[in-house]
Amino acid sequence: MTPLDLNPPPNLRVFITGGATGIGRATAEAYAARNARICILDRVPVPNPPEDWVCLQGSATSADDTEQAFAVMDRRWGGVDVAFANAGMAANKPSLELTETDWQKVLDLNLTGVFLTCQAAGRRMVPRKSGLILATSSIYGLTAGANRAAYTATKAAVANLIRTLAIEWGPSGVRVNAIAPGYVETDMMMALVQRGTLKTDTMKARTPLPRLGKPEDIAAMAAFLASPGAAWINGAVIPVDGGWMANGGPE
Repeated sequence: MTPLDLNPPPNLRVFITGGATGIGRATAEAYAARNARICILDRVPVPNPPEDWVCLQGSATSADDTEQAFAVMDRRWGGVDVAFANAGMAANKPSLELTETDWQKVLDLNLTGVFLTCQAAGRRMVPRKSGLILATSSIYGLTAGANRAAYTATKAAVANLIRTLAIEWGPSGVRVNAIAPGYVETDMMMALVQRGTLKTDTMKARTPLPRLGKPEDIAAMAAFLASPGAAWINGAVIPVDGGWMANGGPE
């Protein structure tokens, strides 16, 4: 019996939003280790990128910026094999204090931005009958939490969006999946810790594997989903959370 290959094939053409730091950057590096060609779209510059990466400044909330990034890949590499709609933001605030502006910002990035990436990728992958689209949901896309109305609403919407697209595009050979990270040590999360909104001791105590996640933990799943071993995974929302979702204890 041939051993199952759990690594992504080499030389994939990979597009990542929010790839300057955190989960996006770790995922870019995981794919680059297999000689992937990397294109990142982020609103901030990518720190110290390898010379062969294409790093573009722009917003995932802009259809024009997103389409232009994919067009660069079309010209340079003839298309895209993996698109990771990863860019997102936190919004921890009591619901009675949440302004319409707050709500709209989170909706624009966490949901509309994901849709725009998926749509631009799908327009290329569906006619070719091949490709993988990934999105970052959250454990809070699978459950609820106080003071997170905009965040939980958008991350849950992402989970159902990818299921819908998986149903539509699966017959064309395009797989669409989401990763639902737990508490991961990113700049976004640590900013909430520094403000006192989150407490690391509480998060670790709730997690059966009692540590915070690392961006590399999520990147490993993102890379695996492009492997031959993941060829029949479609429409899945996969928690990578150290067991947080399995634990019904206090937050």
